[in-house]
Amino acid sequence: MKRDCDKFGDFLSKMKLLSLAVLRDNLPYCFSAFYAYDAQNKELIISSSADTQHIKAIFSNRHVAGTIALDTKFVARIKGIQFTGQIRSADERAETLYLKRFPFARAMEAEFYTIRLDWMKLTDNTLTFGKKLIWER
Repeated sequence: MKRDCDKFGDFLSKMKLLSLAVLRDNLPYCFSAFYAYDAQNKELIISSSADTQHIKAIFSNRHVAGTIALDTKFVARIKGIQFTGQIRSADERAETLYLKRFPFARAMEAEFYTIRLDWMKLTDNTLTFGKKLIWER
């Protein structure tokens, strides 16, 4: 049987869009972004412009929270991850991983950021209804 931690990586590798929450002026602010998953480092890599509200916000508080969910209308197929982590500027390796997954990003003037995953909860109704798995760094 597959180890539970593999279920997180399998899901994160298949999906591509996350919703992320940051604190902007001490108020919650959410945005969506494409991401690439770095399985080796347990990080999510995103791309964004430095002049956006959400990127400006991370420089005052690097702690973030987010969700990644399968889009389904069937309750038995609900699957998704809630996570917390810390965001920072990405290194060249992370940027390369992102561009491999999303080559169109080469045409954009954007910067790259990694979210170091600290905690995740996977809800997976395909295992059993309401099944929840926890992962912590």
